[in-house]
Amino acid sequence: MSEPQTIGNGGGGKGVVVGVADLVIAGEPQRLVTFALASCIAITAHDPVLKIGGMLHFMLPQPAENTDARAIRDAMYATTGIPLLFRKLREAGCVQGRLVVCAVGGAEVASESSMFAIGKRNRTIMRTIFWQDGIALAAEDTGGAMARSMALDLATGEVRVSTRDGERVLWPAGVPSSAPTTARP
Repeated sequence: MSEPQTIGNGGGGKGVVVGVADLVIAGEPQRLVTFALASCIAITAHDPVLKIGGMLHFMLPQPAENTDARAIRDAMYATTGIPLLFRKLREAGCVQGRLVVCAVGGAEVASESSMFAIGKRNRTIMRTIFWQDGIALAAEDTGGAMARSMALDLATGEVRVSTRDGERVLWPAGVPSSAPTTARP
């Protein structure tokens, strides 16, 4: 995890920017934000009781087979970043069963060759890891062809998604995770 950059968010607490291949764990009154999610995926997980949560912005499904393990940046990959996100949240005292988990991104960008299909591969590996670990998505906005940005308000649990067409709520403030939903613009 790198040192996050703190920014203002126009009121309502501070904003911490989660960069590409980065992971941040924080508590209220922080607001976690990430930008320009095309084939990358951002995952947020929020404990509504402790008001602690995290955001992972991963780029690729997994490291190449010949990648030197010492050179791997865990938050860059779904296979290493997702387990790290949930381990860090447990270390912060969060209870996995009450985490509200949302995902945004995984688009197929126009310049990306269908041979690589990184957005689709990222979505597939994320869902496989969640299935294996018994993690349910409360809401997601994945796929399509449009880049997105994502914000998590740690005081309220609200998750917002922004695109060139505007901003909307993906997960409303104060709602505990109970039934998975899928949201698409």
